[in-house]
Amino acid sequence: MKGLSFCTALLLMSMTTNAQQRTAFTGKYPDTKMTDQTDDYFGTKVSDPYRWLENDMSEETKSWVKEQNAVTNNYISKIPFRNAIAADLKELWNYEKYSAPFKEGEYTYYYKNDGLQNQSVLYRQKGAGQPEVILDPNKFSADGTTSLQGIEFTKDGSLAAYQISEGGSDWRKVIVIDTKNGKMKDDTLRDVKFSGLSWLHNDGFYYSSYDKPKGSQLSEKTQIHKLFYHKLGTPQSEDKLIFGGEATPRRYIGGGVTEDGHYLVISAANATYGNELYIQDLTKKDAPVVPVVTGFDNEQDVVFSEKGKLYITTNQDAPNRRLVTVDAAAPAKENWKTLIPESKFPLSITTCGKKLFAHYIEDAVSKVYQYGLDGKMEQAIALPGLGTAGGFSGKMEETEVYYTYTSYVFPPTIFKFNIKTGKSESYKTSGVKFDPSEFESKQLFYTSDDGTKIPMIITYKKGMTLNGKNPVLLYGYGGFNISLTPSFSVSNLVFMKHGGIYAVANLRGGGEYGDKWHNAGTKMQKQNVFDDFIAAGVYLIKHKYTSTDYLAISGGSNGGLLVGACLTQRPDLFKVCFPAVGVLDMLRYNKFTAGAGWAYDYGTAEDSKEMFSYLYKYSPVHNAGKKCYPATLVTTGDHDDRVVPAHSFKFAAALQAGQTCANPMLIRIETKAGHGAGKPTDMIIAEQADKWAFLFWNMGLEYGK
Repeated sequence: MKGLSFCTALLLMSMTTNAQQRTAFTGKYPDTKMTDQTDDYFGTKVSDPYRWLENDMSEETKSWVKEQNAVTNNYISKIPFRNAIAADLKELWNYEKYSAPFKEGEYTYYYKNDGLQNQSVLYRQKGAGQPEVILDPNKFSADGTTSLQGIEFTKDGSLAAYQISEGGSDWRKVIVIDTKNGKMKDDTLRDVKFSGLSWLHNDGFYYSSYDKPKGSQLSEKTQIHKLFYHKLGTPQSEDKLIFGGEATPRRYIGGGVTEDGHYLVISAANATYGNELYIQDLTKKDAPVVPVVTGFDNEQDVVFSEKGKLYITTNQDAPNRRLVTVDAAAPAKENWKTLIPESKFPLSITTCGKKLFAHYIEDAVSKVYQYGLDGKMEQAIALPGLGTAGGFSGKMEETEVYYTYTSYVFPPTIFKFNIKTGKSESYKTSGVKFDPSEFESKQLFYTSDDGTKIPMIITYKKGMTLNGKNPVLLYGYGGFNISLTPSFSVSNLVFMKHGGIYAVANLRGGGEYGDKWHNAGTKMQKQNVFDDFIAAGVYLIKHKYTSTDYLAISGGSNGGLLVGACLTQRPDLFKVCFPAVGVLDMLRYNKFTAGAGWAYDYGTAEDSKEMFSYLYKYSPVHNAGKKCYPATLVTTGDHDDRVVPAHSFKFAAALQAGQTCANPMLIRIETKAGHGAGKPTDMIIAEQADKWAFLFWNMGLEYGK
């Protein structure tokens, strides 16, 4: 143990001879009734005995939730160091947190959290004057579960429209205020979902929503997204339908006005990948909505417009994306001219100060370059290290721009960048009690089953010994073209301070290497994602970072599916599993709320006999048979209307019925919580404390300072 602290040595040596007896679940799971429900898929009869749990509003389901939470709370409350973990989390969390500032009208706005506030507060400041509170979400509700979910200002900054979420729901209210005095206007909108807000002068704004269903079940009508225009001073019932509805049915529609006020840009899609693009000339009365791109084979987005020219990012003939320009009067694809060509790595574009900022993800870390509007590269932005840079976005008249940089060992820091000189200066540093010199973060590449090289970043406290006894939390996502790039976490810091290794694998299905990487983990190639994750665990064990007795896996949403599939396929490989808000019933996911739009990644059981068979083979709910499963803590929220909690309910019930050994199979159901956005700080800390307590306890480890 030479070179290790006493605490770390204690952690590594604390496996006791009666660890299995200590962690064994000796309680009784709630009785979960099984019905005779069956469905026929292409001649195959599939049992669905827990179908009744899909009705999360029934008294029977509510009673089941209450009983499950009681069992889980009873188990976790008896872990002797659970409260010590919560106290450490609370202490580390208690520092001031800022967002990058942004300018609206005469004011500079920013978000700030004093430390343990449940929600961050929106402040504004004029010049060198004193900051003042413009919106305090902590006063929206007594329990802190109502959150601010975005705000948009008019061009002159005199009016603002902001969205609030109640209890974590994706359904939002939109409230309009006069920013001069902070008073609300009589223009509150209700039942708005998956929407941006975009002002047209000071007269009104565009927004999107659906017809609200009575429950979680979908119908054709409730899957149609609509773009509306709300004119100030008129009731919501009179809002004008701009696009969507029965004439052009689409599942996802967004509309935004370009910064110069010249065009309304409409994006329309039927899945989470691929979109149509339309524009409307706002300088002409009753101008038609004109198609730029029809069909859903590619993705494109208007970055900005100037002097009748559109700047568009696209993956048309460029899987890693390129930037093109086109005359808005003749915007067809055959007229596009490449301004920034495709490169080896995925590209995204932001703008500020009449400059283009090209963001690349190079092996899962950020690289940023400044370009002129003529497409010529002017300079590379010097970043502090291998991490994630976000921001570089602002109005075209600005001369400076802000960005945030972070990594697994670099707390979020806000920098101010001078566009002319190319110099960055620190604007706000993090106040977290953290010494980066005590930790190490490195990237490695391992080989998946089919020979594909997969990047993984591991972070840990210096002095770690490769003896196979280090607790590891392996995290992954692997879907929807989403890239996992380095970010700092106070919760993970608690884990690493006590000997833990945090590992993040950049699996296929994500966006780390563009569309080819994404598509390699979709539909009938989805097993690649699970194989990549399992291979990451095998690598960490083979190279003595850990062993099966100390390996935990974690993931949320699509990552919850990842964990669910891996624990049912390889229960022998892991000690602890955390499937969070997961998509776990792959035969019925498309029947609920937003699920129908995920078919590009997953396919559906109705597509074909082959697609059904593929989904059925890995669907976690349908593969939780009689086995000895790792200690598992399923987590979800009762207000999750994106991935409905029925997924987690049915999976937990199946695991409890199938478990053949004494490892606990528990579910933690948060009340007044949704898919994750807007969770109050105290709820986050409590959930993370339960998670770490469950992990250490079931690995037979002690937790101590």
